[in-house]
Amino acid sequence: MVRCAILIVHWNSWEHLHHCLESLAKQSYKDFRVFVADNASKQPPPDGIFSTLPDIFFVKNELNYGFAKANNLLLEHAKEYELTVFLNPDSFPEPDWFEQLISAVKENPGYSFFASRLLVAKHPDILDGDGDNFHITGYAWRFGHGKPVDNSRICREVFSPCAASAMYRTKAIIDVGGFDEDFFCYLEDVDLGFRLRLIGNKCLLVPSARVRHVGSATSSERNPTFQLYHGHRNLVWTYVKNMPGLLFWTLMPFHLSLNLFSIVWFVLRGNGCAILNAKCDAIKGIPSMWRKRRDIQAARVVSAKEIWRIMNKQFLPWISSTHFVSRNDK
Repeated sequence: MVRCAILIVHWNSWEHLHHCLESLAKQSYKDFRVFVADNASKQPPPDGIFSTLPDIFFVKNELNYGFAKANNLLLEHAKEYELTVFLNPDSFPEPDWFEQLISAVKENPGYSFFASRLLVAKHPDILDGDGDNFHITGYAWRFGHGKPVDNSRICREVFSPCAASAMYRTKAIIDVGGFDEDFFCYLEDVDLGFRLRLIGNKCLLVPSARVRHVGSATSSERNPTFQLYHGHRNLVWTYVKNMPGLLFWTLMPFHLSLNLFSIVWFVLRGNGCAILNAKCDAIKGIPSMWRKRRDIQAARVVSAKEIWRIMNKQFLPWISSTHFVSRNDK
């Protein structure tokens, strides 16, 4: 049986999806099946787009369910597979990408999810990200974004993968209930990674698994306030749901400071409506997130010390980041 399902959620980017599928057809190791969900794109799929690979599962959703729910629905069709990959339609894997991930899975049984090395599609000598960082303030961003690519092939632990290209042991995803569909999109991968860590899972970066990533291809480039709103709303929800009790209260002044800083930053840049709407809706959603928090924290098996160990503690990391928005876009 095919042991891996590759899930792709698409919206209004058929050209990118075609390129993505062509990249998958060129993989040196092909023990996978591709599942594609279209989130109510305006145009139908072009003729022949699914002829590049055999046995592609395709479903067209009547509504745009967002990244989180659409992936969860696809996972229902693929949960019998041992491994699950989330791949964006604007992510173009290099020919040995899947083979490198499978090797890492076999060689590292103590890890449950795996991050690819993302390269800027038009400038593959520039890093788009080596997995996700999560800061003690609750801010999240892609590690190394905008820096020159090094030649290191040594795997290392990271907080979580960017779901533009990430592999998971399927059982681990099912154990935590998949993506939080209230997030719609942005930071849903960080939230998933946090919940996986709380029940004892770890994430490994596989630098040799390289993917060229366009970024912003289906949302933020066309509507930057969309990314700003969802990213900053979900930033609050991720903290509220997942931060362990002692750290939750100890770090709360820093989290509040981050949110105040965000509001001032974007108001001064003419994005006051988007950031204020994001924070107001984040506050309105706290009762619901707090109910989820009870279940998440009740299932937690790792100590607050372990979460503290893996979080980034750099001083004002967003100041040195190439763009302080929600995080680098998927």
